Amino acid sequence: MVGIGNSEDRTADEVQRRKRRAGSFGAQAAVYAEHRPDYPEAGIRWALEAVAERDGVVVLDLGAGTGKLTGGLLAAGVEVIAVEPDEAMRAELVRLYPGVTALSGTAEAIPLADGSVDAVLAGQAFHWFDQALAFPEIARVLRAEGVFAAIWNNDDNKVDWVAGLRDVSRSSASFPPSSSDDALPAHPLFAPFEYAEFAHSQRRTAESLTASIGTNSHTVVISAQERAEVLGRILDYLRATPETADGEFDFPLRTEVIRTVLGPNPPR
Repeated sequence: MVGIGNSEDRTADEVQRRKRRAGSFGAQAAVYAEHRPDYPEAGIRWALEAVAERDGVVVLDLGAGTGKLTGGLLAAGVEVIAVEPDEAMRAELVRLYPGVTALSGTAEAIPLADGSVDAVLAGQAFHWFDQALAFPEIARVLRAEGVFAAIWNNDDNKVDWVAGLRDVSRSSASFPPSSSDDALPAHPLFAPFEYAEFAHSQRRTAESLTASIGTNSHTVVISAQERAEVLGRILDYLRATPETADGEFDFPLRTEVIRTVLGPNPPR
């Protein structure tokens, strides 16, 4: 899983590095919208299972970015409200989904009324949240027995060439491996989290996969010289790897989802 450990376990240096990386995406907003993968329908439906039978389900896409999760939620037939702090990312979301209410805000200060949504989902975003502040805010805006779920697309490093890609993609801003990040989160306002994993893929070329990785925060916050070196190394690797050298290929992903439901005594 990607960085879901408690922020209290992180060093001061890592906290500062995370803040810098978390705020880096706006500069790549258009490329992010073009190249980042969507999320599998099965994973989204599993996340929403506890509220699926309600009438008129309203879902908050928290840390919505350019709307990669928003599109999947709309396809699932729910009403979506998007909250995203970065103006450039939010502008891309509005361009792609003009009918969706898109608000400026953060997980730690959600601009919605108490008990206003049935579910809160975070796509590729929960690991940036300050959990101590975000959990009470998420609980506040949820209706009774509402759902909170987080979803990530991760490279399937069980595939040999994908593991090799991970190794050549590292930059000076990459986080070191951390076993604490593998634990499921917990909060007294919520029931214990559940976990599920779904197979996923994205149709790519060597060039478009390099562009995708170029939207990752560890390639955005580094110097222009290092960024050119990292992306060049990635492209050279993909052009030299039999599975990716010629034309289009399916890039294997693992979509991880964690979900919980609101407990009986939310803050109001």
